[in-house]
Amino acid sequence: MKSIDLIDSHCHIVFEKFNEDLDEVASRWRSKGVKSLLHACVEPSEIPAIRLLADRFPEMRYAVGLHPLDTEKWDENTINILRKAALADARVVAIGELGLDLFRDSNLQQQLEILIPQLELAYDLKLPVIVHCRNASEEMLEVFKNIHNQGSCPIGVMHCWGGTVKEMQAFLDLGFYISFSGTVTFAKANQIHLCAKEVPSNRYMIETDCPFLAPVPFRGQRNEPANVKIVAERIAELRGDPFNEVAKVSTENARRLFNLP
Repeated sequence: MKSIDLIDSHCHIVFEKFNEDLDEVASRWRSKGVKSLLHACVEPSEIPAIRLLADRFPEMRYAVGLHPLDTEKWDENTINILRKAALADARVVAIGELGLDLFRDSNLQQQLEILIPQLELAYDLKLPVIVHCRNASEEMLEVFKNIHNQGSCPIGVMHCWGGTVKEMQAFLDLGFYISFSGTVTFAKANQIHLCAKEVPSNRYMIETDCPFLAPVPFRGQRNEPANVKIVAERIAELRGDPFNEVAKVSTENARRLFNLP
C-alpha cells in the first residue's frame, strides 16, 4: 500500500507548550504521514527560534511576518528585518501570518499600516502570503482588489478559513487558496462545512494551527501536527471523496503554492 503524504500547512511549534516533548510530537506527526510542515510566524522576535527548529526538523519550512493583533510590535525597521530574514534562508517560503482581525480588535487603520508593507514585500520577493482574516473579509477583499487592480497582489492562502461560501469564492477569484483547520470537525461549524464541500479540489489545503484549535475528539487540548490527518479525514467525509484523494490533492496544493519539498 502506498504511503500517505500529508502537509500541515500552518503550525506554531515554537510556542512554549511544546518545550517539554517536541521529539515525541515529531515522532507522532511522522507516524501519521506528515511529510512537511509550514511554520507560521506571529512576530519577528520568533524568527531565530523558528530557524533553529528548521535546523532540527528538515521537513520544516517557515514564514516570516507580523500578526494583525500585534500592531504595537511594528516599527520603522520591522519590514527590513522581515526582508533580511526572508532573503537569508531559502527555507522561508512565505510572508505571514499577516492580515486583519476585527473580532479581537477594532484598530483597522493600524492593522492596515502593517498589512500593506508586508503585502508589498511578498510581491517584491515573489513569495506567497499566509492571511489571517477574522470578521474582516469585506475589508480584506477591498485591500486585495485594490492591489490586484494595480497588478501587485501576491498569491497566498486564507488560513484557518471560517467565512461564507460567497466570501470564499471572492478570494478564490483573486487567486487565493483556502486552508481548513480543526474547526472543520466542529459539529456546529456549518458555514465551514459548506466551504469544504464547495472549494475546488485544486485550491484547498489542510492545517492544524497548533497548538490552537484541536479537532474533535481532542477539542480543548493542545493541538499538534499529527492531528492534520483528522482534518483530512473530516474533509473527505464532507466531500464524499476517498481519504487518499484529499491527502493527495491538499499536499499537491501546498507544495505548489509554497514550493515545498
